[in-house]
Amino acid sequence: MMQPEMTMAGSKIKPGQQTTIRVPVARLYTHNELAMPVHVVHGRREGPRLFICGAIHGDEIIGTEIIRRLIKLKRLKSVKGTLLAVPVVNVYGFLQQSRYSPDRRDLNRFFPGSEKGSLTSRLADTLMKEVIIGSTHGIDLHAGSNHRANLPQIRTDIDSQETLQISKAFKVPVIINTKTRDGSLRHAAAATGVTALLYEAGEVLRFDEMAIRAGVRGIISVMEELGMLKKRSISSEFDSLIVDTTSWVRAPVSGLLRMKVPLGGRVVKNSKIGEIADPFGGEEMDIRSPVSGMVIGRLNLPLVHQGDAVIHIAHLDRLKGIEPIIEEFREEITENS
Repeated sequence: MMQPEMTMAGSKIKPGQQTTIRVPVARLYTHNELAMPVHVVHGRREGPRLFICGAIHGDEIIGTEIIRRLIKLKRLKSVKGTLLAVPVVNVYGFLQQSRYSPDRRDLNRFFPGSEKGSLTSRLADTLMKEVIIGSTHGIDLHAGSNHRANLPQIRTDIDSQETLQISKAFKVPVIINTKTRDGSLRHAAAATGVTALLYEAGEVLRFDEMAIRAGVRGIISVMEELGMLKKRSISSEFDSLIVDTTSWVRAPVSGLLRMKVPLGGRVVKNSKIGEIADPFGGEEMDIRSPVSGMVIGRLNLPLVHQGDAVIHIAHLDRLKGIEPIIEEFREEITENS
């Protein structure tokens, strides 16, 4: 069935049209105008409306690159339904290479926002009204912060079979079952009936090729699962690990950090995962894992203070499946490049 015409920021988009809408946001104090570009692929036939957004935190630029590559794909010409792709949500933070908005607020704590609130709250309100409300599904793209890198992973509240199915369709090593947080985009989206996933991968202000490829592949795979794109016959099954609990291991002392376990690595309870050395030649202290599981995040900066979070572990009892799934994931990403 033919889709109806849609409207965004006062512009009309016809069925079968691909365009970029510049959604106005609050001006800078220099009176320079800023806009949040939204790529719209409005298919001819009715179907789901999926939003993809990057750089909710302005320094998490990996989502911007994922969307840049996504919108260049020729397959999108045959989309059923509508794709709304926002490469940079927090345009203020993006310009300053900062996580925060100019008013020093975290945008992902201010949804659904308010048209009469702070600058950050107004930006959240604009995204909600122009992109999120009216969508059926969404994917929010993020990266590790503060010199920390994340293994490609999906975070969502697996409260339905549909959510579980589209999470698995993303084909990343681990799915973390987490409740939504008040003020987050995912929480606000859920309140309007939108099923939203959060993709975490890589590090701020850095491009991680494996994480980027996994993000593009995951979005396309989700679109196939939703019926927005025709499934390819070569599409393979991928059995992600599902985790309910994660925890950070913190530095027991200050000093120079040397990590022994990579992202995706398997750790056993009480095993050595790293060490911290005195920069002036004193004693070294081992860091041991308090749980068994898989490393899904780690600190890359070798300088640590006592109490700093250095490694993020997904709790798993069955460890034999970790290495095969990481190997399969890396092989598939390489083959599909």
